[in-house]
Amino acid sequence: MNALDGTDASDADFLDLADRVREESRGSSTCDDLLRTRDAEKLATVLVAPRQPLWAREIAAYRLGCARDTRAFEALVLLLNHRDPERCVAASHALARLGDPRTPRAAAALATNPLRTAYALHPVRLLARLRAPESVPALITALDGLLAPGEPHWRVALACVEGLGALGDRRAAPVLRAALGHPRLAAAAGRALNSLA
Repeated sequence: MNALDGTDASDADFLDLADRVREESRGSSTCDDLLRTRDAEKLATVLVAPRQPLWAREIAAYRLGCARDTRAFEALVLLLNHRDPERCVAASHALARLGDPRTPRAAAALATNPLRTAYALHPVRLLARLRAPESVPALITALDGLLAPGEPHWRVALACVEGLGALGDRRAAPVLRAALGHPRLAAAAGRALNSLA
């Protein structure tokens, strides 16, 4: 049996997920079993078995991802772009811990997809956290597309600005200067410009 190391039992993100899925599952014994099991094969089976509830797939993907089991990758990427922000947060945390080399490319694709901008906040934040070669170009592209007048997704734009500031790459200077003209972004864009190497 492939066993998990059990380290997620005291992790604050895991405890938040556990509280949420217990409520969603209405106290299902299956839910508690998935939260407690140390059998990675059991969790992996949940990811591919038909007719599994979303909360069960999320538990399995999160726990396997945090254990660096790459079988969780595809499920976590789907959850990263979910309409429920709490699922996105959990998926982002697990993807960062997973360490799969495909993660930056997937996050960049989600962050720069103009049809999914409403759900791009957590992919954007993950890109900044990963500090991968894909991070700066993707954040520049995403932010550039969010600077049009009347663009409603200013929180995503702000996350791009903050991420570019944290990454400190001079390639971001032109788009950050353009962001100075947007009242909701100006202060963060100024700080980000000051932080560029």
